[in-house]
Amino acid sequence: MGRLADIMTQCHGIDIDEAQERLLMDDLHAIMKVNETMNLTRILSEEGGIVLHLEDSLTGLPFVEDAPEGAYADLGTGGGFPGMPMCVMTGRQTLLVDSVQKKVRALEGVASQLGLGDKVDVYAGRIEDLGRERAGEFSVLTARALSALGSLMELASPLLKRGGRLVCYKAQPSEEELSCALGIQDMVGLTLKERRDFSLSDGSTRCIFVFEKTGKPRVKLPRRVGLAQKDPLRPR
Repeated sequence: MGRLADIMTQCHGIDIDEAQERLLMDDLHAIMKVNETMNLTRILSEEGGIVLHLEDSLTGLPFVEDAPEGAYADLGTGGGFPGMPMCVMTGRQTLLVDSVQKKVRALEGVASQLGLGDKVDVYAGRIEDLGRERAGEFSVLTARALSALGSLMELASPLLKRGGRLVCYKAQPSEEELSCALGIQDMVGLTLKERRDFSLSDGSTRCIFVFEKTGKPRVKLPRRVGLAQKDPLRPR
Protein backbone atom coordinates (compact mmCIF):
# COMPACT_ATOMS: atom_id res chain seq x y z
CA MET A 1 0.00 0.00 0.00
CA GLY A 2 1.39 3.40 -1.01
CA ARG A 3 1.23 6.64 0.94
CA LEU A 4 -1.99 7.88 -0.70
CA ALA A 5 -3.85 4.61 -0.15
CA ASP A 6 -2.61 4.53 3.44
CA ILE A 7 -3.88 8.07 4.10
CA MET A 8 -7.27 7.44 2.52
CA THR A 9 -7.83 4.20 4.43
CA GLN A 10 -6.63 5.39 7.83
CA CYS A 11 -8.00 8.94 7.77
CA HIS A 12 -11.15 8.61 5.66
CA GLY A 13 -12.13 4.95 5.45
CA ILE A 14 -11.81 4.99 1.65
CA ASP A 15 -10.09 2.05 -0.05
CA ILE A 16 -7.92 2.51 -3.13
CA ASP A 17 -6.44 -0.45 -4.98
CA GLU A 18 -2.92 -0.57 -6.34
CA ALA A 19 -3.88 0.15 -9.95
CA GLN A 20 -6.03 3.14 -8.93
CA GLU A 21 -3.26 4.58 -6.76
CA ARG A 22 -0.75 4.21 -9.58
CA LEU A 23 -3.07 6.05 -11.99
CA LEU A 24 -3.79 8.80 -9.43
CA MET A 25 -0.08 9.33 -8.81
CA ASP A 26 0.60 9.34 -12.57
CA ASP A 27 -2.03 12.06 -12.89
CA LEU A 28 -0.41 14.15 -10.13
CA HIS A 29 3.04 13.78 -11.70
CA ALA A 30 1.71 14.68 -15.17
CA ILE A 31 0.03 17.81 -13.79
CA MET A 32 3.22 18.81 -11.98
CA LYS A 33 5.13 18.37 -15.25
CA VAL A 34 2.65 20.57 -17.17
CA ASN A 35 2.89 23.09 -14.33
CA GLU A 36 6.55 23.69 -15.18
CA THR A 37 5.40 25.64 -18.24
CA MET A 38 1.79 26.56 -17.34
CA ASN A 39 0.23 27.75 -14.10
CA LEU A 40 -2.14 24.90 -13.20
CA THR A 41 -1.40 24.67 -9.48
CA ARG A 42 0.43 26.54 -6.70
CA ILE A 43 1.36 23.23 -5.06
CA LEU A 44 4.81 22.28 -6.29
CA SER A 45 5.86 19.27 -4.18
CA GLU A 46 4.70 15.68 -4.50
CA GLU A 47 3.93 15.54 -0.77
CA GLY A 48 1.80 18.68 -0.98
CA GLY A 49 0.05 17.36 -4.06
CA ILE A 50 -0.80 14.04 -2.40
CA VAL A 51 -2.54 15.81 0.49
CA LEU A 52 -3.92 19.01 -0.99
CA HIS A 53 -4.93 17.64 -4.40
CA LEU A 54 -5.44 13.87 -4.25
CA GLU A 55 -6.51 13.35 -0.63
CA ASP A 56 -8.66 16.49 -0.68
CA SER A 57 -10.29 15.45 -3.97
CA LEU A 58 -11.01 11.90 -2.84
CA THR A 59 -12.79 12.94 0.36
CA GLY A 60 -15.79 13.68 -1.88
CA LEU A 61 -15.77 10.20 -3.44
CA PRO A 62 -18.56 8.68 -1.30
CA PHE A 63 -20.90 11.53 -2.26
CA VAL A 64 -20.16 11.21 -5.97
CA GLU A 65 -20.61 7.44 -5.78
CA ASP A 66 -23.94 7.98 -4.00
CA ALA A 67 -25.29 10.19 -6.81
CA PRO A 68 -27.53 8.71 -9.54
CA GLU A 69 -25.81 6.98 -12.46
CA GLY A 70 -24.94 9.24 -15.37
CA ALA A 71 -22.70 12.02 -16.56
CA TYR A 72 -20.38 13.91 -14.23
CA ALA A 73 -18.82 17.37 -14.59
CA ASP A 74 -16.16 19.13 -12.52
CA LEU A 75 -16.86 22.87 -12.55
CA GLY A 76 -13.85 25.23 -12.53
CA THR A 77 -11.58 22.22 -12.71
CA GLY A 78 -8.25 24.12 -12.76
CA GLY A 79 -5.61 21.39 -12.63
CA GLY A 80 -8.24 18.67 -13.01
CA PHE A 81 -8.98 18.18 -9.32
CA PRO A 82 -11.25 16.55 -8.24
CA GLY A 83 -12.42 15.72 -11.78
CA MET A 84 -9.64 13.41 -12.91
CA PRO A 85 -9.40 11.48 -9.61
CA MET A 86 -13.19 11.02 -9.64
CA CYS A 87 -13.00 9.62 -13.16
CA VAL A 88 -10.27 7.18 -12.07
CA MET A 89 -12.25 6.01 -9.04
CA THR A 90 -15.80 5.89 -10.45
CA GLY A 91 -15.38 5.28 -14.18
CA ARG A 92 -18.06 7.90 -14.87
CA GLN A 93 -18.09 9.81 -18.14
CA THR A 94 -16.38 13.01 -17.01
CA LEU A 95 -16.43 16.58 -18.29
CA LEU A 96 -13.72 18.96 -17.06
CA VAL A 97 -15.00 22.53 -17.21
CA ASP A 98 -12.81 25.64 -17.11
CA SER A 99 -12.97 29.03 -18.79
CA VAL A 100 -9.23 28.98 -19.62
CA GLN A 101 -8.80 27.11 -22.91
CA LYS A 102 -5.09 26.34 -22.54
CA LYS A 103 -5.78 24.66 -19.20
CA VAL A 104 -8.45 22.32 -20.53
CA ARG A 105 -6.35 21.48 -23.58
CA ALA A 106 -3.49 20.53 -21.26
CA LEU A 107 -5.87 18.38 -19.20
CA GLU A 108 -7.11 16.72 -22.38
CA GLY A 109 -3.52 15.75 -23.12
CA VAL A 110 -3.01 14.39 -19.60
CA ALA A 111 -6.20 12.31 -19.84
CA SER A 112 -5.01 10.82 -23.12
CA GLN A 113 -1.59 10.11 -21.63
CA LEU A 114 -3.24 8.25 -18.72
CA GLY A 115 -5.41 6.16 -21.06
CA LEU A 116 -8.57 8.00 -20.00
CA GLY A 117 -9.23 9.74 -23.30
CA ASP A 118 -12.46 7.79 -23.86
CA LYS A 119 -13.80 8.77 -20.41
CA VAL A 120 -12.72 12.43 -20.14
CA ASP A 121 -14.04 15.32 -22.22
CA VAL A 122 -13.26 19.00 -21.73
CA TYR A 123 -15.26 22.21 -22.02
CA ALA A 124 -13.46 25.53 -22.43
CA GLY A 125 -16.04 28.15 -21.54
CA ARG A 126 -18.31 29.63 -18.93
CA ILE A 127 -20.55 27.48 -16.77
CA GLU A 128 -23.57 29.60 -17.70
CA ASP A 129 -23.06 28.81 -21.39
CA LEU A 130 -22.69 25.11 -20.63
CA GLY A 131 -25.97 25.34 -18.71
CA ARG A 132 -27.71 26.52 -21.89
CA GLU A 133 -26.05 23.92 -24.11
CA ARG A 134 -26.48 20.89 -21.86
CA ALA A 135 -29.40 21.68 -19.57
CA GLY A 136 -30.44 18.88 -17.23
CA GLU A 137 -27.86 16.40 -18.55
CA PHE A 138 -25.74 15.79 -15.46
CA SER A 139 -26.24 13.39 -12.57
CA VAL A 140 -23.46 14.82 -10.42
CA LEU A 141 -21.31 17.95 -10.33
CA THR A 142 -18.31 18.88 -8.20
CA ALA A 143 -16.96 22.33 -7.41
CA ARG A 144 -13.79 22.70 -5.35
CA ALA A 145 -12.77 26.06 -3.89
CA LEU A 146 -14.49 27.79 -6.80
CA SER A 147 -16.99 30.36 -5.50
CA ALA A 148 -19.50 31.12 -2.75
CA LEU A 149 -22.02 28.36 -2.08
CA GLY A 150 -24.98 30.42 -3.31
CA SER A 151 -23.23 31.19 -6.60
CA LEU A 152 -22.33 27.53 -7.09
CA MET A 153 -25.93 26.48 -6.49
CA GLU A 154 -27.17 28.97 -9.07
CA LEU A 155 -24.60 27.84 -11.65
CA ALA A 156 -25.18 24.14 -11.04
CA SER A 157 -28.98 24.05 -11.03
CA PRO A 158 -29.54 24.32 -14.82
CA LEU A 159 -27.03 21.51 -15.46
CA LEU A 160 -28.48 18.95 -13.05
CA LYS A 161 -31.22 16.45 -13.78
CA ARG A 162 -33.89 15.88 -11.14
CA GLY A 163 -32.28 13.95 -8.28
CA GLY A 164 -28.78 14.96 -9.39
CA ARG A 165 -26.20 16.07 -6.83
CA LEU A 166 -23.90 19.05 -6.42
CA VAL A 167 -20.86 18.27 -4.25
CA CYS A 168 -19.17 21.46 -3.01
CA TYR A 169 -15.72 21.40 -1.41
CA LYS A 170 -15.09 24.33 0.92
CA ALA A 171 -12.75 25.45 3.65
CA GLN A 172 -14.85 26.68 6.57
CA PRO A 173 -17.57 28.93 5.07
CA SER A 174 -18.81 31.93 7.01
CA GLU A 175 -22.22 31.86 8.64
CA GLU A 176 -23.27 34.60 6.22
CA GLU A 177 -22.29 32.50 3.19
CA LEU A 178 -24.10 29.46 4.55
CA SER A 179 -27.21 31.42 5.54
CA CYS A 180 -27.43 32.95 2.07
CA ALA A 181 -27.05 29.54 0.41
CA LEU A 182 -29.72 27.92 2.55
CA GLY A 183 -32.01 30.87 1.96
CA ILE A 184 -32.06 30.46 -1.84
CA GLN A 185 -32.61 26.69 -1.99
CA ASP A 186 -36.22 26.94 -3.20
CA MET A 187 -35.28 29.71 -5.61
CA VAL A 188 -32.76 27.52 -7.45
CA GLY A 189 -34.47 24.15 -6.94
CA LEU A 190 -31.75 22.60 -4.77
CA THR A 191 -31.95 21.14 -1.26
CA LEU A 192 -29.06 20.59 1.16
CA LYS A 193 -28.83 16.83 1.81
CA GLU A 194 -25.62 16.53 3.77
CA ARG A 195 -22.80 18.49 5.34
CA ARG A 196 -19.56 16.84 6.40
CA ASP A 197 -16.81 18.59 8.38
CA PHE A 198 -13.44 16.84 8.62
CA SER A 199 -9.68 17.30 8.60
CA LEU A 200 -7.06 16.29 6.07
CA SER A 201 -4.01 14.32 7.17
CA ASP A 202 -2.01 17.57 7.55
CA GLY A 203 -4.59 18.92 10.03
CA SER A 204 -6.23 21.45 7.70
CA THR A 205 -10.02 21.62 8.03
CA ARG A 206 -12.47 21.05 5.21
CA CYS A 207 -16.21 20.96 4.67
CA ILE A 208 -18.28 19.24 1.97
CA PHE A 209 -21.84 20.26 1.17
CA VAL A 210 -24.09 18.01 -0.91
CA PHE A 211 -27.16 19.51 -2.58
CA GLU A 212 -29.82 17.61 -4.51
CA LYS A 213 -31.84 18.94 -7.45
CA THR A 214 -35.35 18.60 -6.04
CA GLY A 215 -37.43 20.98 -8.13
CA LYS A 216 -37.59 23.58 -10.87
CA PRO A 217 -35.93 26.93 -10.14
CA ARG A 218 -38.33 29.76 -9.37
CA VAL A 219 -36.10 32.18 -11.28
CA LYS A 220 -34.97 31.89 -14.90
CA LEU A 221 -31.57 30.23 -14.98
CA PRO A 222 -28.88 30.52 -16.11
CA ARG A 223 -28.68 34.27 -15.80
CA ARG A 224 -26.25 36.40 -17.80
CA VAL A 225 -22.59 35.35 -17.59
CA GLY A 226 -20.93 36.64 -14.42
CA LEU A 227 -24.06 37.63 -12.50
CA ALA A 228 -23.90 34.64 -10.15
CA GLN A 229 -20.70 36.10 -8.68
CA LYS A 230 -21.21 39.84 -9.24
CA ASP A 231 -24.86 40.03 -8.17
CA PRO A 232 -25.65 36.80 -6.31
CA LEU A 233 -29.21 35.76 -5.58
CA ARG A 234 -30.41 36.72 -2.10
CA PRO A 235 -33.08 35.19 0.14
CA ARG A 236 -36.39 36.99 -0.28
